[in-house]
Amino acid sequence: MWIAIKPAYCEDCMSRDGWGAPESCRAESSTPDCPSPGVAGAQAMPGGCADGRGVNEKSKNTTRCESTVLSSEHSQTMRARHILPLSHGRLLIGRATSCCEVSAVTGARQIPIGRATSCRQLSAMAGAKQTPPPLCTLLDEERALADAARRFAVTHVAPHVQRMDEEGQMDVGVIRGLFEGGLMGIEVPEEYGGCGASFTSACLVIEELAKIDPAVSVMVDIHNTIITNCLRNWASEEMKAEWLPQLSSNTLGSFCLSEAGSGSDAFALRTVARRDGSDFLLTGEKCWISNSAEAGVFLVMANAAPEVGYKGITCFVVPRGASGLTVGKKENKLGIRASSTCTVMLDEVRVPASAVLGEVGHGYKYAIEILNEGRIGIGAQMVGLAQGALDLTLPYLHTRKQFGKTLMDFQAVAHDVAQLSAELHAARLLVYDAARRKEAGVPLVKEAAMAKLLASVAAEKTASKCIELLGGVGFTKEYGVEKLYRDAKIGSIYEGTSNIQRNTIAKLISAQYK
Repeated sequence: MWIAIKPAYCEDCMSRDGWGAPESCRAESSTPDCPSPGVAGAQAMPGGCADGRGVNEKSKNTTRCESTVLSSEHSQTMRARHILPLSHGRLLIGRATSCCEVSAVTGARQIPIGRATSCRQLSAMAGAKQTPPPLCTLLDEERALADAARRFAVTHVAPHVQRMDEEGQMDVGVIRGLFEGGLMGIEVPEEYGGCGASFTSACLVIEELAKIDPAVSVMVDIHNTIITNCLRNWASEEMKAEWLPQLSSNTLGSFCLSEAGSGSDAFALRTVARRDGSDFLLTGEKCWISNSAEAGVFLVMANAAPEVGYKGITCFVVPRGASGLTVGKKENKLGIRASSTCTVMLDEVRVPASAVLGEVGHGYKYAIEILNEGRIGIGAQMVGLAQGALDLTLPYLHTRKQFGKTLMDFQAVAHDVAQLSAELHAARLLVYDAARRKEAGVPLVKEAAMAKLLASVAAEKTASKCIELLGGVGFTKEYGVEKLYRDAKIGSIYEGTSNIQRNTIAKLISAQYK
């Protein structure tokens, strides 16, 4: 069923204009303009319905009024039209939509709403069941992209995993295949050559790839959740037109923030950007930079005004061929060995003012915001890694026999598997929830930190326990779980250590009680 309404105040909260409900009715709202309790992802759009007929305050009929569509599903479900079915779950308010459009598309009866209709009455009139969909519910397009990533990982990544790990080298064919498969521009709008898909879609791709090789997964994660999203969010139209098509089709990106003296304390960076006429000269050294060996473009954080501290930090888009930019040797790492991690040196690299991403002095804001999103991506990577370890282990537990029965028939083994699976599911729910919060535009800092923290713990614990369950063969490279065990350790280190996540979570929880 579909329902269109005009803004009427709620008797429950006595918001007389229908768009100014008090905090008690906005407990879960993403905007301060939502008139209905428990509303997520709402957008108030006064000024007439979308067909341009305007508001008819005197009429009780919604066919010629400012209208919105009430829905029980996320606003991405029918992203192309922004119109959603009211079938189950609590009522959500989408963007303003023409009443005529609703009627034409759905043929639904339109329910007249008076000026004194309460939120509770509205639910009763609509016959809505207060039953939200399962938290892991995916849209068809999201499921399709995840399936494509799974097929690619099994077919094109799995045959190269052991060799790439031993050589510490990403296979060029894998990188090319990821671009050709559309997995490197997941959220990039279609007009720039991307998929135009959701953030959750990106996380699902990261998760699927991590089941086979977390090194490939993190390369895709950084490129999608940090590089392309930085440009989507803050680049000028000219910069988007220049770089987004390349980033979607053939050019890998790298994010240059960390330095020898600025890891967790990221804003203590010492790389500077000195003005020279209309240009900037970048000088400094970045450490532990992922994707740097293969990257064709670098997002470099440098301080353009050291005298004002971190408020001078600015983000620059620097092509690989820029004079003075040098990529150092790869680090010989414990895990995710195929993912390149190098030093990036900048020796008076000259870039024009047009190379500034966004605004001068806003780099620290961009870094904070984008790393919160990146942490969700790392959470997805860790969830995929843990699932991959279980997928490699469970078949063995069902075929290996001792004392006349399979290992899985032993209660202690079964309990281990149950515990690992429960903790993994909890971590996955945290990751998916944080991803949906990002899409809805609601606060996610605490939830992103929780997702990364618990997902990294689950990954490390699962990989370790799976080696124990496999016994001697688990300690060899034959089954691949020992690689996942090595790969898992980075989850508690990069994009904010586990203790940094705990600090963030505790600070935000404490603020609620002060």
